[in-house]
Amino acid sequence: MNSVDILAEEETPRSAYQVPQSFSIKSWAEEDRPREKLLLKGRAALSDAELMAILLGSGTTKLSAVDVAKLILASTGNDLNELAKLSVKELMRHKGIGEAKAITIVAALELGRRRKETAAAERVTITCSTDIYNLIRPNLQDLPHEEFWVIMLNRANVVMRHEKISSGGVAGTVADPKIIFKQALEKLASSIILVHNHPSGNRQPSAADIMLTKKLKEAGGFLDLPVLDHLIYTDRGYYSFADEGIL
Repeated sequence: MNSVDILAEEETPRSAYQVPQSFSIKSWAEEDRPREKLLLKGRAALSDAELMAILLGSGTTKLSAVDVAKLILASTGNDLNELAKLSVKELMRHKGIGEAKAITIVAALELGRRRKETAAAERVTITCSTDIYNLIRPNLQDLPHEEFWVIMLNRANVVMRHEKISSGGVAGTVADPKIIFKQALEKLASSIILVHNHPSGNRQPSAADIMLTKKLKEAGGFLDLPVLDHLIYTDRGYYSFADEGIL
């Protein structure tokens, strides 16, 4: 710090560094403060921004924690699914968000994702492609890279388990038929469903997707382990080979 900086700091009144009263949550009516509002009215009464403000704990010298939260949400179109895709570094680009606050936000959203995954782990009977999508969504939601999963079913089409076979890059991942059928045979599955995601959001299968599906269906026929469907997952919807009559 040079002499000019020192002089400027000494001449700046101490009160200038304090949060202006109008921006401080403490100056609000008690029932409007996020924490107090949650206690008085319950968590459902809070907006997304108010809930995030509780995580942040504080704002900046010019913005309350709620204002900071509103700006972050606005940057994602007020879409919590888009917010969940942001990394710690991306969150830190927002004014008033340091590493600790960014980590807190990411951790809270991850807990929410895991809650969905726990709920999906209950015994599920597959009756249609929507059942597949709802089952696998907690595992593939918000991923920036491709993954390939296999869902193993018993004779009543009840999900025995679902496992990740491979993880790749943005444009693709490897699906080794030997690994897929080895896993299913070891678990004594009666049938399997294939799932992989397209991070781009494009639901349409590529030529490689179609070729792989036909190859796996043929192999399943020889092993008496039918492939019932192959689902291409995106956060906004899916493509089912079975529904489209390709399988």
